[in-house]
Amino acid sequence: MTFRTRIFLIAITAAEVSILAAVLLLSAMGTVSGTAAVTTLAAATIVALVLAWTLPAPLVHRVQVVAEHVRRGGPEDAPRSGPNDDEIAAITSGVDELVRLAAGMTNLEADRARLAAILGGMIEGVLVVNEHGRLQLANDAARRMLRMDAAAEGRHYPEIVRHPAVAEQIAVVLAGGVSKSVELTALRDPGVTLIARTAAVDARRGRGAVVVLHDITDLRRADQIRRDFVANVSHELRTPLTAIRGYVEALGDATPDESREFLSIVARHTLRMERLVRDLLRLARLDAGQETLERSEYRIAAIADAVETDLAVLIAARGVRIERDIASDAETIHGDAAKLQDALRNLLENAANYSPPNGTITVRSRRNGSSVLISIEDHGPGIPAADLTRVFERFYRVDKSRTRDGADPGGTGLGLAIVRHLVELHGGTVTAANRPAGGAAFTVELPL
Repeated sequence: MTFRTRIFLIAITAAEVSILAAVLLLSAMGTVSGTAAVTTLAAATIVALVLAWTLPAPLVHRVQVVAEHVRRGGPEDAPRSGPNDDEIAAITSGVDELVRLAAGMTNLEADRARLAAILGGMIEGVLVVNEHGRLQLANDAARRMLRMDAAAEGRHYPEIVRHPAVAEQIAVVLAGGVSKSVELTALRDPGVTLIARTAAVDARRGRGAVVVLHDITDLRRADQIRRDFVANVSHELRTPLTAIRGYVEALGDATPDESREFLSIVARHTLRMERLVRDLLRLARLDAGQETLERSEYRIAAIADAVETDLAVLIAARGVRIERDIASDAETIHGDAAKLQDALRNLLENAANYSPPNGTITVRSRRNGSSVLISIEDHGPGIPAADLTRVFERFYRVDKSRTRDGADPGGTGLGLAIVRHLVELHGGTVTAANRPAGGAAFTVELPL
């Protein structure tokens, strides 16, 4: 290889160092573009070629050594120049500083990437506000919670979240104080509840604030469900206990005939309490996943026979007639017969309670792809459209005026909730709908 060829290659290597440093610096600043990179490449190559013919060989050698370290990805480990007083030492020292700068820019970009990954993976919303109350940064969670647009940075915070409590938090923190947590409701979405916490950030250019938003919607909903559950259980237990206490007190002055009647009422309310406690324990086991399935293949007609036998007294008292419409390709089902019988018994009992006297209830099954649909259809008053999605809630009750003769059907309000859990335990779904001809239809879909 000739001397000029070697010098040319060294010049190209020097150009690589210049290009790498420039691109790293521009990339860290967020201003590099395709045109700028091409321009930098052309200029660095021309300068390197000129320098290759004019610079002394030691400097060219030094540039080549640094370029090799840069090419290996370790600019921070590149060997430093020795202590010399000549111009070459000054120039090579500048090259070393350039290498250190490139390493610093690389580390800065890596830190920024890590920070972006951390903020992007957080479920909490994070907002960074400068000393003037203008938004500097918002992660993806904050944008979703507040439904922010892409051009939110730089805008004043009250323009993004119009809540006086948050503005007061930021003002207190920017003034050097300590803020308290605040609960936010009815922001962009009335169904969302957030807790905002604001802390100070002391930066070199001034004092800023970081606002962290926690979505506690599910916690609030769970707390409300718990409160409703306790209230409903208390009510359901208080009603029979009050009746039992009253009739027991009346037994002291009752005649033999009245005593028998009072004891019958006490026994009925006792059974109601027993059923309530039994249903509560069943739901607790289902919630805890303590009930397992013993799967086998069963005929739907056999399960329907068992359910009708269990409800024979109620069916006879109501005078309802049970009809069956079982398709030939949907005669069997694979599942736990005892649990499916419990689910269908609750549905059939519910249909009997809301059917008119001497009405008809249809048990229907049909094939739907890889599933079997089992429907219990009655000819009662149906379910209000607004309540169709709530009938499987615990202690849900319809208006008494829709029941048989305006009387309380006497259930615990937990039957349909148990049905939903038992069906979901089989990997299926249960839905409620109103029939076009009148009445309600509950459909259980079970996979084959």
